[in-house]
Amino acid sequence: MDKQLEAALAAQALEARKKTIASIGELGVGHVGGALSVIEVLTYLYFHEMRVDPAQPRWEDRDRLVLSKGHAGPALYSILAMKGFFPEEMLYTLNQGGTSLPSHCDRNLTTGIDMTTGSLGQGLSAAVGIALACRMDGRSNWTYAIIGDGESQEGQIWEAAMSAAHFRVSQLIAFTDYNKMQIDGMTQEIMNIDNLEAKWLSFGWHVQRIDGHSFPHIAASVGKAKEHSCRPSMIILDTVKGKGCCYAENKVSSHNMPLSREEAQEAIRQLEGGTHHG
Repeated sequence: MDKQLEAALAAQALEARKKTIASIGELGVGHVGGALSVIEVLTYLYFHEMRVDPAQPRWEDRDRLVLSKGHAGPALYSILAMKGFFPEEMLYTLNQGGTSLPSHCDRNLTTGIDMTTGSLGQGLSAAVGIALACRMDGRSNWTYAIIGDGESQEGQIWEAAMSAAHFRVSQLIAFTDYNKMQIDGMTQEIMNIDNLEAKWLSFGWHVQRIDGHSFPHIAASVGKAKEHSCRPSMIILDTVKGKGCCYAENKVSSHNMPLSREEAQEAIRQLEGGTHHG
């Protein structure tokens, strides 16, 4: 990845991180941790990799994204608004009465959302089905999915993994947001999911593990995944929960935490000042 592209993506990620923090701060509470840990992968996909058209949000040949960990919706909303799917002012109605931006993603409410998610474990199954349907229709588009590490304790994830490999769902690239924390504590203590690479390999997937906040690593891994297009791909992202927010970074409590407007503004000031880097 050339330095100019990396710098452009970093600037977009910073803006998305700020908007995500601000929108949660406007509400006063939200899923700060798991939203901020996926900013980089969402930025890369929507601003560089995915074939999408905000003017045609239901374009049949678009690439699809299923945010299985639907509680990270605020991050995806920020990206979609920046991309032009809907006005940025809408971000500040997050999860409030009458909003079209609920806490968890809803395809019937929000322009640009490809799948309603939030019931953990179900999104990957939906992504497998979407990718299979596109293949049956003769389309060459890609389907992407982002799952959580706590969510990976759900049996349905592994049913989806098994079926994707069995049916050779080759146009599917999934990411695990491996920030190692979930609502009740450290993932390792709640239900240890290590060794993740070995698990996905044993299910017949192409597997990589990378720094989930590094654009060069994300770009290279997606490129390699597309080269191994005879089977589905899993890219395990080592991430930091609450990345870039001084009140949330690397804290279990950031899964769903109070965040006042003033705290949000202070976190954004620190981001702009370079105290935290996303």
